[in-house]
Amino acid sequence: MTDPHELTRMLQKDNGSKIVLLVGDGLGGLPLEPGGKTELETANTPNLDALARRGTLGLSTPMLPGIAPGSGPGHLGLFGYDPIKYRIGRGVLEALGIDFELGPNDVAIRGNFCTLDAAGNITDRRAGRIPTEVGSKLSEKLNQIKVPGAEVFVRAGEGYRTVLIFRGEGLGGDVADTDPQKTGVPPLEPVARSAGSAKTAQVAAEFLKQARVVLKDDAPANFLTLRGIDTMPQIPRFEEVYGMKAGAIAVYPMYRGLARLVGMDILDAGHTLDDQLTRLEKSWNDYDFFFIHWKYTDSSGEDGNFALKVQRTEELDTAIPRIAKLNPDVIVVTGDHSTPSKMKSHSWHPVPVLLSAENCRFDGSTKFGETQCRHGGLGQFEAKHLMLLAMAHAGRLEKYGA
Repeated sequence: MTDPHELTRMLQKDNGSKIVLLVGDGLGGLPLEPGGKTELETANTPNLDALARRGTLGLSTPMLPGIAPGSGPGHLGLFGYDPIKYRIGRGVLEALGIDFELGPNDVAIRGNFCTLDAAGNITDRRAGRIPTEVGSKLSEKLNQIKVPGAEVFVRAGEGYRTVLIFRGEGLGGDVADTDPQKTGVPPLEPVARSAGSAKTAQVAAEFLKQARVVLKDDAPANFLTLRGIDTMPQIPRFEEVYGMKAGAIAVYPMYRGLARLVGMDILDAGHTLDDQLTRLEKSWNDYDFFFIHWKYTDSSGEDGNFALKVQRTEELDTAIPRIAKLNPDVIVVTGDHSTPSKMKSHSWHPVPVLLSAENCRFDGSTKFGETQCRHGGLGQFEAKHLMLLAMAHAGRLEKYGA
């Protein structure tokens, strides 16, 4: 038996306990100079530190050593799904996150509005992080595009993000991204990586050709790149695998989509952490497991803003008293990956993990940060095993074997 889900199906038990998974996206960081402190270690986090003293710390590897994960694989690992086995395109997650019902003939794509200069080179991969209301108007313009051989749907995402769906016979999801992941160069052409996706690449190329004309006067968002092109996958449902009814409280479409993909209920809340915690309190009696997502530790890291990531980490810290007041049996605080502001990108560095429960083996930790996590009682482990640890500490696993 090599699939941990086979074990959880066999050993799961419902004892009425509750688990909260609080994810500070991109939580892990790096010091700006040797011997310095990371963003998490620099932040004033009295509540997380108090929780660390009542819990145990560790470091998780989102995928494999040295591999920097995207947000999709990072979260799948936290939910206990092997991110190498379950490869899910970001477009699918974005589409599910905006409640678009994907059918069997649909290919979903995440679009990023970007800025092109007069020579056609990208000068800003996120179009200056345009607000959602601007992105919505641009998405409406793109939704008028007609492409032979496929229906085209364009729906607004959050900020500079948009969602494209191509619907038609003979479309595959194996097409390379058009985002070159750097500035000063033109967008890439959509290229099929297998024969079954050749038609999709042709449809995408025609769409982009028309989009360049439609958006030519809309600087800074005068074009878009395509990412995460994929079709809807088959994946086991969270409740069936773990025996827990799960609710997700996330603002951004992609993270709502991740939760919806595995069968969590999406609990709508406003855009602030206060709104999210209010929804948690109102829904407390209805679920066994809660996933709460905080985006801004990641976006500040991607912007290379060390001080802002420290501030966003301190904002995350303020959530702990309200969560603790609900008396969950297990609180887990971690990230889906590291986003050091020093690197302005996702990285391969192991991610801090804090687990607090009544039956923790306390490890003498006094502060939640990378240095103490390195010496914590959980050790260093693959993120896909975090759910097993959370369930065990919640008393939700029977003994295995005689």
